[in-house]
Amino acid sequence: MSSDTPNTLTSKVLVLEPSPAHREAIGAFCQLNQLQAHKVLAENILSVLASNIDLGAIFLPEKMGEDAHAGRTLGQRIHALRPELPLFLRTESQASADEMPAGERACFAALYTLETLHTLVPAVQQSIFTLAYPGALVRGIAEIARNAFASQFKGMRLEIDPPYIVRDRLIFGEVFSLIPIESDWCRGFMTLQTEEAALERLVRTDRTYLAAADADDFRGLNGLLGELTNLIWGAFKNRYEQQQALQAARSQVPIVINHLHRYISFGSTDPQLCLRCTLHAPDDAAFAPVVVYLRFVFSLNWSPDAFRENDLTAESLVACGDLELF
Repeated sequence: MSSDTPNTLTSKVLVLEPSPAHREAIGAFCQLNQLQAHKVLAENILSVLASNIDLGAIFLPEKMGEDAHAGRTLGQRIHALRPELPLFLRTESQASADEMPAGERACFAALYTLETLHTLVPAVQQSIFTLAYPGALVRGIAEIARNAFASQFKGMRLEIDPPYIVRDRLIFGEVFSLIPIESDWCRGFMTLQTEEAALERLVRTDRTYLAAADADDFRGLNGLLGELTNLIWGAFKNRYEQQQALQAARSQVPIVINHLHRYISFGSTDPQLCLRCTLHAPDDAAFAPVVVYLRFVFSLNWSPDAFRENDLTAESLVACGDLELF
């Protein structure tokens, strides 16, 4: 399996901006601050939010059309629907920002005018990039994922988007795995999320090590994602989890899943580190790509200053599947 390797930590944002000049300025700001800007129309934004699960923030204008406060109203609706997403509101003037009621102001992570756009940098850092991820960790996770996917899927090309930060709590697809991450420098969870029909197509076309006849058995599909999860988790554990004795008593918080709204809460406001992994079939242009989201949320402990990689022995490499014995 061939693969494209990620290299930069970014975050995807929606930009609702009717003015081309303002949109261009915001786009330039996003490029300078590791934000991937995606243009959206006002009439489409709620439907986009209903289907989009990997966002970091939204940029809105105060004035839309002839309504001087339409953006404020829309921002309040979005905040009620998706309170985890930071909203940045471009006001027409500083006076307009100053007169905004406190309750309304609380819906927005920051207010700015076009002239003060550059002052948003601290707010972006505080709202989106609140956790600093060591570069070696991000690169290592991509390498681990590449090896795990290669062991489970035959003749596929893996494309891994540049890793990015998400504030979303929405779940992608119907098949979802969850496993704890435990170390002296981090504690949290790893998840893999994908669509059942996509896994079924992979099995039915003999692109996995399951029998093609078993494509209709959802338990086998669950097992496929479970094995992929176990391989990534095992390699992460061998590479990054320290061997010092962990405290016997550890705090926990409930994980709440709302299936109706495809929503999961890990009990914190921490962002998630996300890698979007896409499987392509080089031998079949008609084969629809299969998307799998790999996410890490370090909601229970995050001490990156204590991060280090373990010295991998031959035994640990065998245990995590990177080496095989004859």
